[in-house]
Amino acid sequence: MIKQRSLNQITGTKSSSVRVNRHRADWRGWKFMWPFALVFTLVFIVPVVYAVYISFFQKRMVGGTQFVGFANYARLLHDQQFWSSVGRVALFTIVQVPIMLFLSAAMALALDSMKLHGAKFFRISTFLPYAVPAVVSTLIWGFMYGAKYGLVGSLNDLLGTSLDVLSPSVLLASIGNIVTWEFVGYNMLIFYSSLSTIPHSLYEAASIDGASEWQIVKSIKIPELKGSLAITVIFSIIGSFQLFNEPNILQNMVPGNAITTYYTPNMYAYNLSFSGNQSNYAAAMAIVMAVITMAIAYAVQLNSMKEQMK
Repeated sequence: MIKQRSLNQITGTKSSSVRVNRHRADWRGWKFMWPFALVFTLVFIVPVVYAVYISFFQKRMVGGTQFVGFANYARLLHDQQFWSSVGRVALFTIVQVPIMLFLSAAMALALDSMKLHGAKFFRISTFLPYAVPAVVSTLIWGFMYGAKYGLVGSLNDLLGTSLDVLSPSVLLASIGNIVTWEFVGYNMLIFYSSLSTIPHSLYEAASIDGASEWQIVKSIKIPELKGSLAITVIFSIIGSFQLFNEPNILQNMVPGNAITTYYTPNMYAYNLSFSGNQSNYAAAMAIVMAVITMAIAYAVQLNSMKEQMK
């Protein structure tokens, strides 16, 4: 009887302690999360909230800063310079991103084929431009593009031509070449990492069944790239709509006024804020561009999810 009572007491104590522990909040995870959460809040959340806040105000010569509601956003709808810059980066995205991702996928497939000589050197040399800062990369290519002093100028003297890759008609393509050179290796590694997860037994089984190298690429490797393709497309779209460094650096190297202050939305917002003293209007522009970019990236992600579920 004493043993049974002591057993019940022990069991009851354990069950009650279990019930208490089950309903008690465990905050140990937040001890690891708070450094990142603090930095994320200060670096990302607070600036976004502040940008939204100041976009509803406007600095005036008389009366100082005043609340104007959605006046900055209404002005933005009729700003032809803003929409021309949006159209320019949209054209840049439509042309440059597919070319860059095609080259990245081709390089990843060549690297994964195990038939490429000097594969380690190829992988490092292809990724190396991504490690070069964008400002340095633009300066390098800007001097190469020079029709009077650079590589293009030397080729013109040698061949007797008058090629100018910094002319307004081809300037956007020249900028696209710089961006492609910078990021093709980065995207190549993403594709190559995705291909590395495929078991080699699938290749052996396909070879035994008589599949050619192209059939293996078409039926096994390319379908495996769909997930990584969605990631690279989203990142590339976001990066293209944030285009700033390359045209901003080339602005002083391009003759004439080929690169205006509103060449891209980021350049337009930057010049309005720091040169035009219109930080409130620039904040509204940044918010609108963020919404446009998020909408396009979400549409791409939604389409990718539908394709993967088929």
